[in-house]
Amino acid sequence: MATKEFKLPDIGEGIAEGEIVSWKVKPGQQVKEEDEFVEVMTDKATVTITVPYSGVIAELRCKEGDVVPVGSVIAVIDAGAAGGAAPAPAAAAPAPKAAPAPTPAPKPVAAAPAPTPAKPVVVPTVAPAPAAVPAAAARPFVQSSPGKVLAAPATRRRARELGIDLGAVTATGPRGRITNDDLAAFAGTDTAAAPAAAKTAAASTGARAFAPISIAPAPAGRSEERVPFRGLRRKIAEAMTRSKFTATHFTYVDDIDVSDLVKIRSDAKAAFADQGVNITYLPFIMKAIVAAMRQFPMMNSSLDEASNELVIKKYFNFGIATDTDNGLIVPVVKDVDRKSVRDLAKDIQDLAARTRDGKVSVDDLTGGTFTITNAGNIGGLFATPVINFPEVAILGVHAIKDTPVIKNGAIVAGKKMYLSVSIDHRIVDGATGARWMNVVKEHLEQPWRLLLA
Repeated sequence: MATKEFKLPDIGEGIAEGEIVSWKVKPGQQVKEEDEFVEVMTDKATVTITVPYSGVIAELRCKEGDVVPVGSVIAVIDAGAAGGAAPAPAAAAPAPKAAPAPTPAPKPVAAAPAPTPAKPVVVPTVAPAPAAVPAAAARPFVQSSPGKVLAAPATRRRARELGIDLGAVTATGPRGRITNDDLAAFAGTDTAAAPAAAKTAAASTGARAFAPISIAPAPAGRSEERVPFRGLRRKIAEAMTRSKFTATHFTYVDDIDVSDLVKIRSDAKAAFADQGVNITYLPFIMKAIVAAMRQFPMMNSSLDEASNELVIKKYFNFGIATDTDNGLIVPVVKDVDRKSVRDLAKDIQDLAARTRDGKVSVDDLTGGTFTITNAGNIGGLFATPVINFPEVAILGVHAIKDTPVIKNGAIVAGKKMYLSVSIDHRIVDGATGARWMNVVKEHLEQPWRLLLA
């Protein structure tokens, strides 16, 4: 029998692990090359991986909801049984057997051409320290990792909880990436001691270290539904928690008289309707944001926590929070400063359609420097959006409403909207955020300024 192991591929730069969202096949099923195989979610995107060769599925080594490292074997295919019957489960399995869930993930040597995972398993939340290395002997021989530290977001969060400087940890993961096992080996903790260490670190850093909450069953005579908390919703929850417990949020709100902008947008929408381009207010707002960022560049920055450096971006890539049936996804419009209002409208229209159809790529979802969330078509007055960490700010765009305004000493009918910007107070002061908003306001209330931006 020609069995072949299928390893979770490197889906994109910086991706260290993926969550098995759903299997498209089952053991014993005959498949052919390019059939849909498995849906995997990473920190960047959800992708469907296809079958690499024809045969019969001999074994699926992971369950839906499992999180596995890149390079781990997730399935075994009998490539020599394309025309035959399904293989017997016992005979189909290769010599190395899958380890139980608590066993730490394999640690391939970074210098090797390709890691050979012997025991593909789910990565535990807290990896135990290797028994063969005494804790007292581990630390004196630790060497700092040179250059930029590579680690998954979950690993960075774990390091903060334990109070560990990632620069002092020896990396054993692919391409010099620090793993949870590396943190455990460095800290010299075990599964029992790690939670206590996390609580101690949390007390001094303000990190979250609460015990998981268990919800009691429904009272007698009442019903409830339990849905697995995984996939995109779990990723959104992790991202929102990381943002709120890391960035120090403050929100600044202002109202904008967009009476003139409404007229210009209406004319532009009619002018480009025959080209199939829907001109919305977002392109104008994006151009106003660029103008404001040129005056206050810290609003287009991020904090590199590993190197303790402020990274001020000289490019303008704006994420547009998009409401889909599966949850909130943020595709990114690249090089906003280099595009016209028409080009931006076309990009937004294309990205929104592909996002809702589930056809965006990893590149479409990465590289953002600032995010805009638009709830104006839903209603409400204004909101306090959560920063798309590690960006420094996010702008909430709200409904345009008819309202009386004062012009030349007279009360006239006008159009107003609220803008609310949430900003990381660690990096940007309140006065800077207010002045930034003033520039955005000037450009939207006097749209001719956009021609000079």
